[in-house]
Amino acid sequence: MAIQLNHLQASTLKHEKKPKPPFISTSSKTRTSVRVIAATSGKAQQLIQSGQVKPIPPKEAAAAMNSDGFKLLDIRPEWERQKAYVKGSIHVPLFIEDKDNSPITLLKKWVHFGYIGLWTGQNFTMINPNFIKEVETAVPNKDAKLLVACGEGLRSIMAARKLYEGGYKNLGWLAGGFNKAATGDFPEVEGPEKLQYATIGGASYYFFQLLLLLQAVGKE
Repeated sequence: MAIQLNHLQASTLKHEKKPKPPFISTSSKTRTSVRVIAATSGKAQQLIQSGQVKPIPPKEAAAAMNSDGFKLLDIRPEWERQKAYVKGSIHVPLFIEDKDNSPITLLKKWVHFGYIGLWTGQNFTMINPNFIKEVETAVPNKDAKLLVACGEGLRSIMAARKLYEGGYKNLGWLAGGFNKAATGDFPEVEGPEKLQYATIGGASYYFFQLLLLLQAVGKE
């Protein structure tokens, strides 16, 4: 009897409709951002889906800045921005280096360095407690159009949610982040690296450079 009941239950489940995922988009403009949005909080997803935060791919960012009046707000940490940044962009980091040296934090830093920091070159960070205040200092007009950007798009959508809750209502989000930018999407870029590679650091940077070298040799 137990086998029959289990078989009946399995058969019933096969015919049940599976729930749809919370965010589905077939638009070519937002296709690259689907996976990023799915990994963010429900509130951030709602802001994108409702249009309260406008997703803007890197290839359309220059037009949004020049024609639509968006100001580019770079929320990456300082060590990423030093590698490459868009000239004239506003910089307020969402994450800053955690300089707490308590025993527990030092242990966390040691684990972070061993598993993440050594490979990526990223410092152990914390949320910038003054993020909104610093944005308000840089952009006091909360009606201003802000295009919020980071390396991959996750941190910037978090920042957009905080800004929206802080009173900024004309927000854009750089869908996919600077990593998805092609050469020329942002004409005026400063720094020693390409904008789309600025997130890469640590041991992964040298591995990436080796791959580029092998690729160039292969073409020759």
